[in-house]
Amino acid sequence: MAVAVRLKRIGKSLYPVYRVVAIDSKKRTGGQPLEELGKYNPRNKKNMTLNIERLNYWIKTGAVVSAAVKSIIKKNVPAQ
Repeated sequence: MAVAVRLKRIGKSLYPVYRVVAIDSKKRTGGQPLEELGKYNPRNKKNMTLNIERLNYWIKTGAVVSAAVKSIIKKNVPAQ
């Protein structure tokens, strides 16, 4: 099973809110995730939550991180 770390869209029309999830790469975007890693609101970027420890765990186990999630991490998480 190939795991991907990507965004799952929730929220209303014209007001997107996303969850950062670890999910089987074969499942659709709205499918059941293996684990929720955080939340991202593009309108209020200060309100972002992300579990860095669990994200690093999934990356170490071979999960592929999507371009959108990489961009969010690069912009909003301070370098360690």
